[in-house]
Amino acid sequence: MTESTQRRWWFWIGFAVVTLLIAGGVSYFASSSPDGLDSATLQGCEVVETATGEELRGECIAQHADEHSLAGSPLADYAIGGQDGTGGLAGIIGVVVTVVIAGGAFWVIARSRSKPTSSVSE
Repeated sequence: MTESTQRRWWFWIGFAVVTLLIAGGVSYFASSSPDGLDSATLQGCEVVETATGEELRGECIAQHADEHSLAGSPLADYAIGGQDGTGGLAGIIGVVVTVVIAGGAFWVIARSRSKPTSSVSE
């Protein structure tokens, strides 16, 4: 392995470690409070716990909201299966999936551009 190739591998290993540390570590510091949009749509309502779950009382925009079609997906609400304390792992999984998809797309693009184009002579 040449020195240039070895340096490139160390860069990618360092990049992966830092990315996973940020995705996994910083996720635990994320606020569980509603963000600005959630907070704005809840103005005028009170969230009340009932036997069937949370209920909104009052007049607010959020009363007209439906459940998102991906709310039951494995990484919904930045958690694994909706379980508390899994935000870091969900962040790591999200980063890995994103890197794999983006890397695959860039690989396909690079391969398609490196193929010689055939010219038809008339």
